[in-house]
Amino acid sequence: MQEKIIGILGGMGPDATCVLFERIIKYTNAKRDSEHIRVIIDNNPKIPDRTASILNNSTEPLLELVRTATNLQNSGADFIIIPCITSHFYFKEIQEQINVPILNVLELTKELIDINYTGLKKIGVIATSGTIKTNLFQNLLDDKEIIVPTDEEQRDYVMEIIYGKEGVKSGNRTGKVKEQTIEVVRRLKDRGAEAIISGCTEISIILDQSDIDIPLIDPLTIMATKSVSLAKGLK
Repeated sequence: MQEKIIGILGGMGPDATCVLFERIIKYTNAKRDSEHIRVIIDNNPKIPDRTASILNNSTEPLLELVRTATNLQNSGADFIIIPCITSHFYFKEIQEQINVPILNVLELTKELIDINYTGLKKIGVIATSGTIKTNLFQNLLDDKEIIVPTDEEQRDYVMEIIYGKEGVKSGNRTGKVKEQTIEVVRRLKDRGAEAIISGCTEISIILDQSDIDIPLIDPLTIMATKSVSLAKGLK
């Protein structure tokens, strides 16, 4: 069977796109160059900010998301993955405009939870305000109690971790941003969270399982491993 070509609709942000590509390489488990999977990346950081658009009831990112997905399709991608979780708010509209499938990381995350974490009742989610406001995880995991940061924690911690001057989008991965993320995890755990979802790819970059003592469910890793399996025809 001929391997499938992975298309990454990236740039949201570039660092998360890079980390996703690195994880695809890692989980391919290749011994030589020719055993790796062909990956086409359109790193488009000019896509308007998804959270800002959602909070302002705007569909501004949609045109550029569709344009970038179309570029990947025309370049030969057999399927597309999108590192930015918040952009999955526009998933249906993007998929309707192109002919190759897009993997829905929200659905993949639910599948993994349904298989591996059946006993979980309360799950904490750390994500952008756009993802939280649109209930992307709450609607998907409607059989679980989803615990999210308070409005104050979301503003002062989570959005600063992601967007702040010392945040992940500014190139920081250690020190204050990691300490603040672990503090958010602690607060969610204190309110009953039995596991944590890295609901923003910037959180996936800085939060590791070794940092916390409850299960960490990482959509970026889920996306990478599923892409490898699909491209290789494993399942």
